Amino acid sequence: MTSVGESHGARTAEIRAELERALSDRRDRRVSVTGLERRPCAYRTSFALEELDVELGDGERLRLMMKDLSRAALHEHALAAKPELLHEPMREIHVYRDLLDGAGLGTAEYYGSSIDPARDRWWLFIENVVGDVLWQIGEFSVWEEAAAWLARMHGSLAGRTAAAGPLLRYDRDLLGVWARRAAGFADDPRSGWSGAERQQVRDLTARYDVVAEQLEALAPTFIHGEFYPSNVLVQVGGDAPRICPIDWEIAAVGPGLLDLAALSVGKWTDAERAGLASAYRTAAPGGAETAAHLSEDEFHRALDFARLHLAVQWLGWEPRWEPPAEHRHDWLGEAVALAERLGI
Repeated sequence: MTSVGESHGARTAEIRAELERALSDRRDRRVSVTGLERRPCAYRTSFALEELDVELGDGERLRLMMKDLSRAALHEHALAAKPELLHEPMREIHVYRDLLDGAGLGTAEYYGSSIDPARDRWWLFIENVVGDVLWQIGEFSVWEEAAAWLARMHGSLAGRTAAAGPLLRYDRDLLGVWARRAAGFADDPRSGWSGAERQQVRDLTARYDVVAEQLEALAPTFIHGEFYPSNVLVQVGGDAPRICPIDWEIAAVGPGLLDLAALSVGKWTDAERAGLASAYRTAAPGGAETAAHLSEDEFHRALDFARLHLAVQWLGWEPRWEPPAEHRHDWLGEAVALAERLGI
């Protein structure tokens, strides 16, 4: 019988070997790992995360994060809630390796990956960024900087989406997935909705083609897909804070305003939401067509459609799944209010 210690040791040896190979490939020279300490990351999202303290043969020390992107590594609640169509283990590896690497955006540095489909191994090695989660930061200027960073990212990577690889594509069908799921849950007693709320969901989703049509018409770019404040790390220091989004699991080609809508969810005042939108529009280069080619009124209307879609998306998660505290919100109330404002 294999003991727990032997099992842990065997996995450590396996990680060490794969990390040596990945670093050697990355640096185009032989790299040896002479020391490796690993521990579970206290901040866990959908997938298993481990912090790695690494010492190399030349004395260099690295602080890395290893993310296991196999479906088997999904947390049981995420496994039940996240539609299988969203899962693609190569997606986040592709984002770090082929899009973010060398882009100069301040995202976590890519150190390599270990890919073995036959063994369902999809390991990603990136920099372990130490910072505060944006939703815990009170200074509004930092949030404005996050909105400006988002605009710069959309502009700089807009032309990199032709060879989208494993990225999701926000076409009308994908946009409609969440409405169809929410409509199905309207007849599911596990949702906890009242009779009146169930009818609101049915009425809203029956008219959802209008929302999908409006969003599909916006100029596409590369988007994070879940640019919520809980997925953005901030390092304060220097001339400006370092904005470092994490968890690019459902990165996509789609309207950039979906990311801006995710950033601005929560109990903001209208003036504060306008401030985030203004920071985005001001920083948007010419390539960020969702900002550059719309009048201010058109921009804010399009942003409302994006906010409405996110609200419906939350309604379309598995009824038994409860979102993190920072995402708990009256999504149905927000969806109904936005639909009324948009005349849907």
